[in-house]
Amino acid sequence: MPGALPLGDPAPRDGSLPPSVAEGAAERNFGVYLHVPFCRVRCGYCDFNTYTSDELRGAKRSDYASQAASEVELAATVLERAGVPARRASTVFFGGGTPTLLPAADLARMLSAVVDAWGLEPGAEVTTEANPDSVDAEYLRDLAAAGFTRVSFGMQSAVPHVLATLDRTHDPERIPLVVQWARDAGLDVSLDLIYGTPGESLDDWRTSLEHALAQHPDHLSAYALIVEDGTKLASRIRRGELEMPDDDLQADMYELADDVLGAAGYDWYEVSNWAQEDAHASRHNLAYWQGHDWWGVGPGAHSHIGGVRWWNVKHPAAYADRIAAGDSPAAGRELLDARTRYVESVLLRSRIREGLPISSLDPPARTAVAGLIADGLVNGTAALAGRIELTLRGRLLADAVVRRLTE
Repeated sequence: MPGALPLGDPAPRDGSLPPSVAEGAAERNFGVYLHVPFCRVRCGYCDFNTYTSDELRGAKRSDYASQAASEVELAATVLERAGVPARRASTVFFGGGTPTLLPAADLARMLSAVVDAWGLEPGAEVTTEANPDSVDAEYLRDLAAAGFTRVSFGMQSAVPHVLATLDRTHDPERIPLVVQWARDAGLDVSLDLIYGTPGESLDDWRTSLEHALAQHPDHLSAYALIVEDGTKLASRIRRGELEMPDDDLQADMYELADDVLGAAGYDWYEVSNWAQEDAHASRHNLAYWQGHDWWGVGPGAHSHIGGVRWWNVKHPAAYADRIAAGDSPAAGRELLDARTRYVESVLLRSRIREGLPISSLDPPARTAVAGLIADGLVNGTAALAGRIELTLRGRLLADAVVRRLTE
């Protein structure tokens, strides 16, 4: 089951934000994340805020698009009352769960609500996640007609035994079909992969990388499997049915991914993400790493506007009740102090190739840069130009870099 919400202060019933969120807002991009918390089955490794039909009590999928549209209307009012200048959305991202379990018309309605509330920047990026077995050619054409520009398929692996361990239900042979259907519809394509699954060998991982590259996606994500408490996978490992992922093997897999993807013309732009060219990098995810603003719509969704972070109630039934009452669905929030914002900026921006200016670091962190270069964690040439860029070894030890820059 999904994990607990963070601790924080109570959120105002009307969702109101302090006037401070308006400061500098004109210089920050604005994105919208729409969480669709429905899945056909729960994958054994997943602790996201998602619900299968058996778990969905007191709420209906058929009502969800209207509820999300209502939160968008509330969001527009809250931002206006806080004095945030009008900004069009530069990115919109539908995540989950499996957004494409809803009819394409429902996703189109949710997108229309965003457009009606804020409008879209010219050339805005509009993405939905999708499982390969949750769409067909007509569905993808309908998304493109509604204004979607990009689809991110949860491929995870091309090896049947790895997919079985992850409880993924799609056939690897479906990947070429859905990619071609998306291409035919005019959509950019991203493929998501996971490495380090118990029982997965380095050769298995190479097979998945090669199968993904054979589809010529615009963008690839590769994430190390993390065993989350409370998941089916964690229980199986605890019972001795599966082995815990091996850190050294995962490091070898990351290095293999960087070698194989780099040789195929994909450049890394964030620790776990590669793109054929800058134009295909996920602008929505970059906005998170660069500290821009976003409003998260839906059960359990998180938002960040001008140093205020909040999160919605988790269960779809509780969310539906709040929306029906005309109340904000926010369960709690925190106002980030200057030190927290600094640490989070280092944490997030050091993970992207663009890095962060050395001049933005505090004096102890600037002193630490020389040691990071000596240890092969930070690119010395980039540092001479005044910015932090992680080396391959630095990407593998990104958390250690952050500790040394913030301790």
